[in-house]
Amino acid sequence: MRAPPGKGREKIVFIVGPTAIGKTGLAVKLAKRIGGEIISADSMQVYKGMRILSQSPTSAERRMARHHLVELLDPRKEYSVAAFIKEASRLISSITARGKVPIVAGGSGLYIKGLIEGIFPSPKADLKFRKKMNRFAEKYGSRRLHSKLAKIDPASAGMIHPNDIRRIVRALEIQHTSGKTMTELKASTHGLKEKYDIRIFGLVRPRDQIYSQIDMRADRMFDGRVIEEVKALRRKRLSRTAGAVLGFREICGYLDGRYDLDAAKTELKINTRRFAKRQLTWFRADKRIKWFDLSRMKDGAIIKKIAKGAD
Repeated sequence: MRAPPGKGREKIVFIVGPTAIGKTGLAVKLAKRIGGEIISADSMQVYKGMRILSQSPTSAERRMARHHLVELLDPRKEYSVAAFIKEASRLISSITARGKVPIVAGGSGLYIKGLIEGIFPSPKADLKFRKKMNRFAEKYGSRRLHSKLAKIDPASAGMIHPNDIRRIVRALEIQHTSGKTMTELKASTHGLKEKYDIRIFGLVRPRDQIYSQIDMRADRMFDGRVIEEVKALRRKRLSRTAGAVLGFREICGYLDGRYDLDAAKTELKINTRRFAKRQLTWFRADKRIKWFDLSRMKDGAIIKKIAKGAD
């Protein structure tokens, strides 16, 4: 799959989709088929000590294919899109230099979008200017504020609803502090798409099947040692990002005596379903993604098509 020098851009394969859909398992099989290495695009799998909560790759899966950005970071530390992009970009260069294929697999849509398209360096907040704009909105209304943005940055204004005061103010603030509009900053931002041949494949099932998979996975988590895992994490001062992992808050409620174990399971299942729905909404908006319905196709057939499409 790696193009000879001068014969085209090297390819990167992305495997995306909602939680519990089976991205890791399929990525492992694909890696064996095409000589790939897997980069996790999961904001929680990067942390140590939450293997069950984050559903990080099993030891068997890691033996079958080389994984990156899995169980590296202390959960007391913050993780960000910028940190992911920096490390994933470095890994992609290293993997392609070895003649391997980078396979980026995960469900953190913002991380994947940032890696492909890049993120512009956002200027620091100007709280004084922000308060001034908010007072303007209170006095004259959000549509008048939106008109101010339309005059200096019509492209951004066209993408922001006239009632969305927070985003309008931020766009105005960026121009005020940097001297450049948000549109100009975005235009000067570069991601992987400028350097590599990007192929994005999505996995999906009918919604009732996704929810059933989520429920079964939640039950397996509780059959394992997830409660002990949460107890160990509670002894640390978790970062804001690590503390947002699904299951932590729900199990803490059980450990604190606010509800019983069955209620904790139910809460986790409901919140995970909501998360999966948000993921699907995010990825469905990306028209570059080629979707495969796992209820209609076996893994082998999907891998064959992905391998062929990535040639």
